[in-house]
Parts: sequence; C-alpha cells; structure tokens
Amino acid sequence: MPVFKITIAYDGTDFVGWQRQADGASIQGLIEDALRPLNGDRDVTVVGAGRTDAGVHALAQVASFSLERAVASDVLVRAVNARLPPAVRVLSAAEAPATFHARFDALAKTYRYRIWNARVANPFERRYVWHVIGPLDVDAMAAAARMLEGRHDFAAFQATGGDAQTTERAISASVVSRSSVERRLVLYEVTAGGFLRHMVRAIVGTLVEIGRGQRNAQAMADVLASRDRARAGRTAPPAGLFLVGVAYRDSLAADS
Repeated sequence: MPVFKITIAYDGTDFVGWQRQADGASIQGLIEDALRPLNGDRDVTVVGAGRTDAGVHALAQVASFSLERAVASDVLVRAVNARLPPAVRVLSAAEAPATFHARFDALAKTYRYRIWNARVANPFERRYVWHVIGPLDVDAMAAAARMLEGRHDFAAFQATGGDAQTTERAISASVVSRSSVERRLVLYEVTAGGFLRHMVRAIVGTLVEIGRGQRNAQAMADVLASRDRARAGRTAPPAGLFLVGVAYRDSLAADS
C-alpha cells in the first residue's frame, strides 16, 4: 500500500478551510474526493501538515495519504488536478516512506501575512491582503515581532475556546518588513514547530496596533507575559494569511 506526499497550493477564499466539515467545501474533502477514483472507488484519508482556517491560503501545503494500489506520481498529479476546481492545485507528488505523516513529521511551518498599507486598496490584491489605511511604523512592528522569537507561552494569542494541550510554542523566526518590490505591502513572516488556533492572526492584529502607534513595541512583551487573550489585538482577517512552506528532515524534503 504506497504512501504519497503531495504539495498543494490553494486560494482559500471560497472554502471552509483545510479540514472536511459537515457543510461547505473543504480542501481536504476536495482532494479526498478527487483521489477516490484512483483508489478503486474506495475512500482515501488525506492528512494535511497544517489545518488552515476558512479563507486562509496556501502556497505549499503538504499532505500525506495511502492508496490501495501503485500509481505513478505524474499520473496522480494530472488525474487529481483534473477533478479539482481551479482554485486548488496539486503541485507535486512523490512516494514516501510507509511511516510518513505530513503533520506529525513536520519540523516547522512558515506562515506569511500580507498587509496592504495604503489609502486605496488594490482590487487585484483584495482577496489576499488585509487593507490597513493610515501609516504604519514598520520599524516598531519589526522590533515587537522579534520579541516573540524563542520558546514562550502564547496563550495570549490563542483563539478563545482553543483546546491545545499546551500553549507553549517555539518560534524560530518572526520578521516584519516592507516589500522591496511593492512598498505599500507590509509582510509578516513567522516560522515555528507548531501554532495555536488563530495565533498568527492574533499576533498580526497586535502588530498593527503597534504600527498605528496605539501601543509601543514593548507592549508585545507585556501581552505575551500576560497569557490573556483580551490583552492582545484583534484577530486579523484570514484573507492575508498564507501557509508558505513546511519543513521536514532531509530525507523527506523533496517536493516540499
């Protein structure tokens, strides 16, 4: 029974998120349905590295699954994409070790949040940014973002009602910058071994308050230490968030 590792890109705007749900189209559900004919019309369970929420996008989500019979990787990519809507695409596929699990074997995930910082929104960016009017102090945001690097308790940035067994996470990189190509675009990129529900979006909401001068950069450390969600900023809209990469050990790095 071969195990496959696939890399997927999707525009999450019109979907209920990665995870299959009772109502609405999910990325997981679409891929599972597209794989079924390749598996002798038997159900296929697809596991994603990250459970992106409704409206969140991916440039390189990774997923794993097993099939009842062997299928060439290039055939799998063509066949699945032929059954998927244009907003979802399998970019690559490869056989993986029998024990491979896209979620549990992931060493780190990187997310990028995009903020369009200008008086007028670009209509061609509207599905992929948070439009923030008024100047942002990107240097203050960058200083605040760096305070999150390292291992901390991120309870202040967890969605209310989150059920994680522990709210401690280790962030290896937390960087705010203004795009060198499009100066109206402010980017936040963060890499960690794992994230709490809505964690990145809550961080971004807090960073924007700092950028607007509503708080100083040091406030980020105070929010973090409080472990109180009410002390952090609003949850940023999902449209600006992208899963941009998942890291695995070298033997599993191909096609990710």
